[in-house]
Amino acid sequence: MAGNRVVVYQGPGKVSVESIDYPKLELPGDVVKGMGVRREAPHAAILKNVATNICGSDQHMVRGRTTAPVGQSLGHEITGEVVEVGSDVLFVKPGDICSVPFNIACGRCRMCNEGKTGVCLNVNPARPGAAYGYVDMGGWIGGQADYVMVPFADFNLLKFPDRDQALAKIRDLTMLSDIFPTGYHGAFTAGVTTGSTVYIAGAGPVGLAAAYSSHLLGASLVIVGDMVPDRLAQARSFGCETVDLSRDAELPDMIEQIVGEPLVDAAVDAVGFEARGHGAGAAEAPATVLNSIMSITRVGGRLGIPGLYVTGDPGAADENAKTGQLGIRIGLGWAKSHAMFTGQCPVKRYNRQLMSLILADKAHIAKAVNATVLSLEDAPTGYKDFDQGAAKKFVLDPHGMIPN
Repeated sequence: MAGNRVVVYQGPGKVSVESIDYPKLELPGDVVKGMGVRREAPHAAILKNVATNICGSDQHMVRGRTTAPVGQSLGHEITGEVVEVGSDVLFVKPGDICSVPFNIACGRCRMCNEGKTGVCLNVNPARPGAAYGYVDMGGWIGGQADYVMVPFADFNLLKFPDRDQALAKIRDLTMLSDIFPTGYHGAFTAGVTTGSTVYIAGAGPVGLAAAYSSHLLGASLVIVGDMVPDRLAQARSFGCETVDLSRDAELPDMIEQIVGEPLVDAAVDAVGFEARGHGAGAAEAPATVLNSIMSITRVGGRLGIPGLYVTGDPGAADENAKTGQLGIRIGLGWAKSHAMFTGQCPVKRYNRQLMSLILADKAHIAKAVNATVLSLEDAPTGYKDFDQGAAKKFVLDPHGMIPN
């Protein structure tokens, strides 16, 4: 039987690559006990990972900013080759290359039937919704690994039509597991459409994906704000305007210099709960982005909030923020009749359509987010560089299957 390795959280700032058991067609113990279901999973498949990415959400755990325990396996962005299927799997087979939504969903509950696969009711006893390799998300083994088990495979897996084409475009297709749909979801729920002006807070991979998606949705002007020069340069590389939030200037004034007025039609928060204040040397202030996008979004506009907010943050700036209570100016949002859209992106709502754009050579998301391939052994280096603000999306290649 093949060996298996997985990236593991070893305490704040530390990850390692550890040997673990080869996966079985079984559900995690947390799910079995908490949901009262059978351990055997004939509906599952085992995948050999072709590509598995480092996500900003992983970085929150590795910084020690969640309640993740030492030993937590990591990774929820998975693209792989099916190597084994359970007896109840009908529509995927060994040899198929598939994208795996980071949301684990049963395909049977009320939320799944409503298309809200980010909050499936049957995969996590702690709360609605589950993900691979994430704290409080059901105990599912992480996907930054050689092999991974995917439950409810017929429902969760998105099969690529042609193996050779999939491998040729794997740098783009690997983004379908999370950041491309998540960025698109942020822009779409913010109401970005033909002719829109839009502001994206954050030029990390999700922010860049939201900016790229805004172009796909027809925006006339996309502005990206960040404090890291290399990330701002990456946003400009595909046609975005940028604002440097490390400057001692007010955001509405910077927006006005670009738009001609201090307002945009739509805004996206791609930063989340580790937000910093604006200006040189600004300290962490977790409500900054939410308040700033309310200030610059026109009356009746929408705010897409794919940035992660948590209910437990031991490293928060104040006691309220440790439980997710932030000083949000809800009165401002109410007065401006803003609509706000939060929560995990339901990946299956978008991934097939975005796959079609990639396969038709009409979306090049890997170039937009500067996809950079590393071996699985080099995952600790990827985490370190990402934490220092590298303008890259790190893609791990456990089996050397990604073409040069």
